[in-house]
Amino acid sequence: MYNIDMKLVKDIVSKITASRTVENVAFVGCGASKSELYPGKYFLTSAAKKLRSYHYTAAEFNNDTPDWLGENTVVITASLGGNTPETVQANSVAKAAGAAVIAVTHAAGSPLTKEADFSIVHGFEANYAAKLEKMGYVMALALELLQQTEGYDKYEQMLSGFDKIFELAENSAQSARKAAKEFAAKYADAPVVYVMSSGASAEVAYSTSICLMMEMQWINSGSFHSGEFFHGPFEIVDKDVPFILLMNDGKTRPVDARALTFLQRFDALTTVVDAKDYNLASAASSDVATYFNPLLHTAVFRVFAEELSFIRQHPLSKRRYMWKIEY
Repeated sequence: MYNIDMKLVKDIVSKITASRTVENVAFVGCGASKSELYPGKYFLTSAAKKLRSYHYTAAEFNNDTPDWLGENTVVITASLGGNTPETVQANSVAKAAGAAVIAVTHAAGSPLTKEADFSIVHGFEANYAAKLEKMGYVMALALELLQQTEGYDKYEQMLSGFDKIFELAENSAQSARKAAKEFAAKYADAPVVYVMSSGASAEVAYSTSICLMMEMQWINSGSFHSGEFFHGPFEIVDKDVPFILLMNDGKTRPVDARALTFLQRFDALTTVVDAKDYNLASAASSDVATYFNPLLHTAVFRVFAEELSFIRQHPLSKRRYMWKIEY
């Protein structure tokens, strides 16, 4: 109920490394799926000594295909419904170049799986933990690729984190309802909402902005890295200007803390979702905890988004253009 199939991940990576030398890993997707690929990329960027990692929106990957793409590359693509046209095309582009392709999707037999060498079908509807499976599988693939190509001295600590993080995320989401209702009441009429974070959760802030706020609630929004806050965005801070800070428990916490101090100094309307408040340390040891923040942030803030949709009477599934017109 609260985990992913690590044996499946190990078997896929073993088959790939048995047939080729892996030098590059490219994570390719669109929208929320693109952001859910980022923690895997962030992990490899931080932990790998030789293995190179890249992160693309699919349309750019297809139109400005990198010269290094080839048989020494693993391309990991993701799409919830498995039919995002740009991401499906990315599989074709990767295959034509000789890369190994792993598709991660909720839809078995979907177009995304057709040209993939390997497919992982993840859950979604069952609970908040299930909504994390896509991100979790991508992170696990990144971990296993690193372990099987060059080794990783914190491999066991990461496996232990995977064993515990999904249950913690589910329990944290369930416990966040009261705070989420308070958030919704304060932000229901906000004309714009700014979102920031850092580290592995940087693109959770991005997807919170472009998907949960703009796509699903039609609320104007912008996102930026907490480390960039003082290099432009802080100029719009004023009393009651709405911000969301996804605060990390780990190496980049001081980056988030500095931004929070400034927001509080000028009485901005600030909501903090702090991984430390939800006891991330109980699931992941301090030397790897920084990589697990996005799983916890994603689960908890989903509840906040639900409560906002309830009070605004605007379902998360409501769309103006998506699924309704050609574009």
